[in-house]
Amino acid sequence: MSYCLNPNCPKPLNINNEKFCQTCGSKLLLKERYRAVKPIGQGGFGRTFLAVDEDKPSKPRCVIKQFYPQAQGTSTVQKAVELFTQEAMRLDELGKHPQIPELLAYFTQDDRQYLIQEFIDGLNLAQELEQKGAFNETQIRQLLNDLLPVLQFCHARQVIHRDIKPENIIRRTTTQSTNRNLVLVDFGAAKEATYTALNRTGTSIGSPEYVAPEQIRGRAIFASDVYSLGVTCVHLLTQRSPFDLYDINNDAWIWRQYLTSPVSNELSGILDKMLESIPVRRYQTVDEVLKDLNQKQHLAPTPVISVKPVTPSTPISTPVSTNQAPSEIDIELEEMKTLFLQGGNPKSKKSHNVQPQPQTPQPSSSKSEIDEELEELKARYKNGEF
Repeated sequence: MSYCLNPNCPKPLNINNEKFCQTCGSKLLLKERYRAVKPIGQGGFGRTFLAVDEDKPSKPRCVIKQFYPQAQGTSTVQKAVELFTQEAMRLDELGKHPQIPELLAYFTQDDRQYLIQEFIDGLNLAQELEQKGAFNETQIRQLLNDLLPVLQFCHARQVIHRDIKPENIIRRTTTQSTNRNLVLVDFGAAKEATYTALNRTGTSIGSPEYVAPEQIRGRAIFASDVYSLGVTCVHLLTQRSPFDLYDINNDAWIWRQYLTSPVSNELSGILDKMLESIPVRRYQTVDEVLKDLNQKQHLAPTPVISVKPVTPSTPISTPVSTNQAPSEIDIELEEMKTLFLQGGNPKSKKSHNVQPQPQTPQPSSSKSEIDEELEELKARYKNGEF
């Protein structure tokens, strides 16, 4: 089966693998080797096709991107040409990376530009979100650990992606040797971060819901990609449009209100810093995000209560070593903690002359504060202060 690439062909589908279209007579093979099989996408500036490389014995699948601008106006078309050429240049500059589609060819045929790149088999994260629902904290941490090194790779080569969003992140169905199966695609908006470029106001490119404020003004920086990835994360956590997650009247993100599962304060803090609207308050580099993520992910998370909190099946308790049974003081402290949370009066089985904290907990007291106070009591007990 072949698909004619002539935009004006009335019947582009060809059942047989011929070299010329049976309807319009156009060539069906690009560069005498790439055969389009079916269309898989179309935008304002081009069309995308699933294809096969017939020059190789295994006939591997690939992707054909055809430059075919729908917009009118000389300046618009000129910008489209620039973006199409820019994608080929950026993919070529980045070389080979297991989480970036490989550029296979870039050429002009029949007065139309074509880009051939590696086919990534799998769903993008927007499709995955629609099918499986909102992500949880574990999935977001995995996403960040998978994608941040890709951005690190791009930024080290002075390339800013500028269009990070769920649609441009594909989860590869076949696991690579790196065990990182998320692939960053669509480098059409990517820009070289030269000193001149960073200090020149240009055209705003990217998806409005995910674009950093400075990028809207045409001054994208490395931290702009960090911002877009942060917006992607809160969208995946809430399954709500980023426009709904930002209170424009109070200039504040309100994504916590729409959580369907708890997120720890540690991860919340990281996401909040990624989402800072003022660039200097945001993470400046991917390295900074990775450092905080790796330092904090091993700590016991403190849950942030969402609008639809998940009720734990077992009560939260003070961690006890699996190698030994809880001591008597641990049991007594646990009873004190339970009574504090329920607003009761702690009654220890033994009198240790312990003056308890105020017996009616304040509404602002959190479980973590009680845990800290009980731990302090336990330490003082063991040190013989009672």
